[in-house]
Amino acid sequence: MADPKGFLKITERETAKRRPVDIRIRDWKEVYEPRDPGVVANQASRCMDCGVPFCHQGCPLGNLIPEWNDLVWRENHEAAIDRLHKTNNFPEFTGRLCPAPCESSCVLAINQPAVTIKEIEVSIVETAFAMNLVKPHAPERLTGKTVAVVGSGPAGLAAAQQLTRAGHTVAVFERDSKIGGLLRYGIPDFKMEKRFIDRRIEQMEAEGTRFRTGQNIGTDITWEELRARYDAVLIATGASIPRDLEIPGRTLDGVHFAMPYLTQGNKSVEGEAVVDQISAKGKHVVILGGGDTGADCLGTATRQGALSVTTLAIGKQPSSERSPGQPWPTFPTLFEVASAHEEFGERTYLASTVEFVGENGQVTGVKVAETEFVDGKRVPKAGTEKVITAELVLLALGFTGPEQKQLQDQSDIGFDSRGNVSRNGNWATNLEDVFVAGDAGRGQSLIVWAIAEGRAAAAAIDEWLTGETVLPKPVKPTDRPMSI
Repeated sequence: MADPKGFLKITERETAKRRPVDIRIRDWKEVYEPRDPGVVANQASRCMDCGVPFCHQGCPLGNLIPEWNDLVWRENHEAAIDRLHKTNNFPEFTGRLCPAPCESSCVLAINQPAVTIKEIEVSIVETAFAMNLVKPHAPERLTGKTVAVVGSGPAGLAAAQQLTRAGHTVAVFERDSKIGGLLRYGIPDFKMEKRFIDRRIEQMEAEGTRFRTGQNIGTDITWEELRARYDAVLIATGASIPRDLEIPGRTLDGVHFAMPYLTQGNKSVEGEAVVDQISAKGKHVVILGGGDTGADCLGTATRQGALSVTTLAIGKQPSSERSPGQPWPTFPTLFEVASAHEEFGERTYLASTVEFVGENGQVTGVKVAETEFVDGKRVPKAGTEKVITAELVLLALGFTGPEQKQLQDQSDIGFDSRGNVSRNGNWATNLEDVFVAGDAGRGQSLIVWAIAEGRAAAAAIDEWLTGETVLPKPVKPTDRPMSI
């Protein structure tokens, strides 16, 4: 256990400082300053080594949090990264991008600020890379079995690494020009620089995983052809169909979904050619949606030189404290200030979008009204309409599910009532050699769930191919976040 009196000695929560706003908005680098190892160790000492560590339940991966907190405090970096990697293939991703449901479940959080679990996690892996402790783990023998993983987001990459280490020959297919899926093209560099993806890909290639970029399954290779070439196929394509808002003016130029905007922005930062890039430079911008994607759009628009940015959310502003309906240790909905919100723009709640207005086919504004609740439904309040100036409108309203057309046209695969690819308790679809993991089967969710599902699906595929498996199964397809 870490210092048994640590949580009594150090009662304040301290995380890495963000770089000054006027400096960081001039580049695309990570917003955080380097982490102080002494501060990280002190924060790790606050871990209480609880008799029942609820942080395990809060984390879909079942991370061994008290164990590696103790090892960080003792400065045993090699053992710390070993413990972390036992449950998580990519802690540098989750340590930067996960909303940390583990911290919501921290026992200390009952009456003190939670242990900085996410901060400690990313510090462990960065220290390990700096000390050259992260090595490839090539399999001792090959099984002769082949697996195709379609999609190179966190679920696909986690499954591919596990299956490769189990001895299978694994190829990851990605339709974009580089590996990473939404990790690369949906997450701006100020949240996670792409060098962190690149170094993991190098490790995976050294282990034997093969990567096939620029390959759109369903177009360049049919699903039937893929199944004929490989012993098993894993669908890990994510939930990429955006939720639309069908109101007057939707077809005006300048109204775009968030993801194409973010994808183009990320490609531009990486130096890839972008034709007719959607840019916020010199424009008044309105973002619909108050979640993480909206914040990513805000930070991107700020760095592109937007004149103004207004973020609209239809619901109430969340409370800064837990509500009675979301008690500890559930994962609560709380008001958060992301780095992008510190930098620029306005946030407006209880704003119902009524219409996109424009001239000569180009959007010039967004008509909004106050949201009121009638019979439990959110509706625009009559007489409160106003127009917010906008030359660029970004729809960051979430996603409805995976792309279906080519799968439906080229196979008899089934879908559930929510439009996700159907699967049984072993991650298998109705096609015996086809499995599914991540958002494609779960629906839009968190990166930590994607990695957990990728790892679990890999174990199921390994067992189906060989009759047994020693790979861990962190979650089941029926698992859901701990909430009430």
